[in-house]
Amino acid sequence: MKFYGRDKEIELLRRIEELSSNYAQMTVVTGRRRIGKTTLVKRACKRLPFVYLFIGRKSETMLCREFAEVILNTLGIDLGEFTSFSRLFTVLMKQSKIVNFTLVLDEFQNFRFVNEGVFSDMQNIWDTYKDESKINLIVCGSVNSMMSKIFDDKKEPLYGRASNRLLLQPFPTLVLKEILGDFNPDYTHDDLLTLYMTTGGVAKYVEEMLIHGASCKETMLKQFIGYGSYFVPEGKEMLSDEMGHDSGNYFSILNAIAEGKNSRGDIKSYTGIEPGGYLDKLEKQYDLIYRYRPYLATEQSHNVKYGIKDNFLRFWFRFVQKYISAVEIGNTDYVLKKMQADYETYSGLVLEQYLRQQFAETGCYNLVTNYWERDGNNEIDLVAVNEVERHITIGEIKRQAQRININLLKEKASHIVAKLHRRYTIEYVGLSMDDM
Repeated sequence: MKFYGRDKEIELLRRIEELSSNYAQMTVVTGRRRIGKTTLVKRACKRLPFVYLFIGRKSETMLCREFAEVILNTLGIDLGEFTSFSRLFTVLMKQSKIVNFTLVLDEFQNFRFVNEGVFSDMQNIWDTYKDESKINLIVCGSVNSMMSKIFDDKKEPLYGRASNRLLLQPFPTLVLKEILGDFNPDYTHDDLLTLYMTTGGVAKYVEEMLIHGASCKETMLKQFIGYGSYFVPEGKEMLSDEMGHDSGNYFSILNAIAEGKNSRGDIKSYTGIEPGGYLDKLEKQYDLIYRYRPYLATEQSHNVKYGIKDNFLRFWFRFVQKYISAVEIGNTDYVLKKMQADYETYSGLVLEQYLRQQFAETGCYNLVTNYWERDGNNEIDLVAVNEVERHITIGEIKRQAQRININLLKEKASHIVAKLHRRYTIEYVGLSMDDM
């Protein structure tokens, strides 16, 4: 599949590459697994000699042997034999005084399994040589909890050492439209929504769908759950990377949220687990969920709900993990029928998220959210706020436009309007599949 999007990210990485000709740069590139970090870095950094080192979970001696060979092939420099990455990194930092080059350390968090002392050694080596170095060091990692600890924990040696940070996000809706249009010029709104719903805009997942010919709703659902599916084991593997074997209660809580049990009380009732500490870790340590409050609620409000950040993961919990017994005995036809039966209802919720994201991507609003009252009444699907122009768009979202009732929407929004004291102009809109 050809390369799509990432214009701003490429521009940033190329500016950093230029800067490294005079000042050593350490750039940390993070983002969930399969998001396209390595592909992006390789595409952006083409001006300088490029050394790419993948940190596999193997012995340090074996890694150093592999790295020395890569360096010989890319820089044309025979560094000899090493058994210590720290010594190898020292030589590379010294070499960068003479030659301006890019060094990529991919899956950097894996050094925790190789030799955790590497982080302290790298801090010392970086501080010693960076002022005279011309290195463009790019550190990539896909396990959020580990990468966050390495670079954001004040107790860790590499805290504060990164010159630049780049968090790679899934494809925006415009790019998804472009990609799907290349593979299926006659795609429908449901085709687009299904691609968004099953892949979440994650580059590798989009590629896996489309290169296998799954470019319409029906074939995408079959590709997701079919025999030998790439996607079926992916959810568990992704979570195992983050959590290791300590995942039982986390799985239960994520499953509850995927089922629409979004408040702490609902999660507790559904799972029988006191979710407080787990929710905090899922949000702050693993970055898998987010908490949200209705528009105009204060930070102290207890009117809080939780959502799974990742569309792919939410879909995986809703249809793979929920029916894992059928999956494990190979009865994927049963799961496919469940997907098809629940599609209308489930996709309606995803459509709300899609259209809120589409509003946010316009750049016209400082806040795009939704609204509900403490008793669960008067739910509003879209509240988009432009504080500079003092304008608010309030929207009702339905799959079919004919089901939208603007007068009812105005009634549900009366509490919002009353609190604004006429300081804002208000626009009421009805949004449907036709607005994708």
